[in-house]
Amino acid sequence: MGSWYFLRKRKFYLHFLLAIGLSFILLWIVLKSLDAFTRHGQVFLVPDFEGQSLSDIEGQGYNEYFSFKIIDSVYFKSRKKGSVVLQNPQPGAKVKQGRHIYLTVVAQLPKKVLMPNLKNLSLRQALVTLESKGLEVGELEYIEYFAKNAIIDQLLGEEPIEPDTEIPKGSIINLVLGKGEATTQVPMPLLIGLTTEQAAALLHYHSLNVGQEYFIEGFDPIHSRVYKTEPDVLSNGLLVLGEKVNLWYRSDELVNFDEYVRQFKVDSLLRDTVFNKNYQIEDEY
Repeated sequence: MGSWYFLRKRKFYLHFLLAIGLSFILLWIVLKSLDAFTRHGQVFLVPDFEGQSLSDIEGQGYNEYFSFKIIDSVYFKSRKKGSVVLQNPQPGAKVKQGRHIYLTVVAQLPKKVLMPNLKNLSLRQALVTLESKGLEVGELEYIEYFAKNAIIDQLLGEEPIEPDTEIPKGSIINLVLGKGEATTQVPMPLLIGLTTEQAAALLHYHSLNVGQEYFIEGFDPIHSRVYKTEPDVLSNGLLVLGEKVNLWYRSDELVNFDEYVRQFKVDSLLRDTVFNKNYQIEDEY
């Protein structure tokens, strides 16, 4: 009997077909198991969690779809403690169920920093130094002194604060500066469309102070933008050092600020052309 005799047996072919069938069934089971394990084809859009606390997020049931991890905290005085300021993946990203969502939240308490020595620095140098330390600028008070825009004293509230004093990050530092020997006036900067922080910073860089602030739709540090100023942004008058500028804010969710700002930029360019003057802070003293 030849070695290939079994090929003539019908039983061989039945067993062979049965083996192939079982192989396909096993393969199908394995693939389905992998689909279930990896959730193949099952994706979710990541929501925008900004402004919500972790307890708010979990209270809405999102922890059934994602795994949340807080990886960092930053201090914002104007935002709710524990609320999300950054997330990864970004809102709208497609991810599988169970994906880690990494969150950066607002710290409960500010970190401590050492107060720098600002005395005898120029205003611009002092502003940059305070920003790098995470400290905010309050009032700019100008007094008689030969060196214009030179820092004469640094105050926490109304009291002088010594260099290397440990203070909370985000503390407001008031500055006393020199007027200089000649009377100096400055033009009104273009503040329209800026946030509260941007407007304050630009005013300080122009040796001016924030006056009264009015929030027409209510206080909202994320969406509020400067809508109106007093003196008017297109005012032809010049302001004295340390003068206060009143600000009105509206929400960028209700006002098209791109178009609104474009109008003011054209008008302010014409104003500056008439004045033939672009003001810059003088660092030399």
